[in-house]
Amino acid sequence: MRLLVSVRSVEEIEAALSGGAEIIDVKEPALGALGAAAREVVESAAARVPPDVPLSVALGDPQSEAEVVALVRRLMPRRRAGEVFLKMGFAGSDTESQAARLLAAAVATARDAGPAGMVAVAYADWARAHAPAPLSVVDVAERTGAIGVLLDTFEKDGRDLFASMSLEALTLWIEEARSAGLRVAVAGSLGAREIALLDGSPPDVVGVRGAACEGGRMGCVSETRVRALRVAAEKVGAATPAAPAKRQMIAPLTLT
Repeated sequence: MRLLVSVRSVEEIEAALSGGAEIIDVKEPALGALGAAAREVVESAAARVPPDVPLSVALGDPQSEAEVVALVRRLMPRRRAGEVFLKMGFAGSDTESQAARLLAAAVATARDAGPAGMVAVAYADWARAHAPAPLSVVDVAERTGAIGVLLDTFEKDGRDLFASMSLEALTLWIEEARSAGLRVAVAGSLGAREIALLDGSPPDVVGVRGAACEGGRMGCVSETRVRALRVAAEKVGAATPAAPAKRQMIAPLTLT
């Protein structure tokens, strides 16, 4: 299981990498669960993160296909030789059909502009987000050509993922996503204790922000905290099975 650390500035990247982060995610936590960072921050991160470390970029929860296209084109890293993921949520998109339209637009735009792999974000507290249920997001991701799914929490109020979803339900979601041939990630105010709970059915990636920071998610990434989370992640699912091959899996993602 790989450790993803969310950063809000170039200055946090070094601490994350030194602590053992295996994926760097760029977002602005002040703007919510998937707050999109400024383009300048994304471009600086793309230039700073080594090519062998995947880069993830949050797009937020766009409400229209036109907004999706504009976000992908604006935040697609231009100076990046390594793997790139763009992650997008569906808060405010109550229906599965609306989510499918938005994600299809994102997949097509990302493929043309990058290419980059799209990750569809489901919320464990989906009713509060007025978003599709987590299993619906798995179906949408499979049908539209996304390469992965992330389960997160929409409300960042100190409650973790397990406050909104039981371990049994999470295990089912992970298994469904993996059966669909998707890369699987989970996040949502997870610390070392919560990460240990994933051992029964570990995802491919676990994402952290608050637990990696001094002062919580609005604080600064700490190398020491990241290192402790990396140790916790390494103890979980050392033999995690690879996801089945997708029918339309995107080729290795490189930008030139």
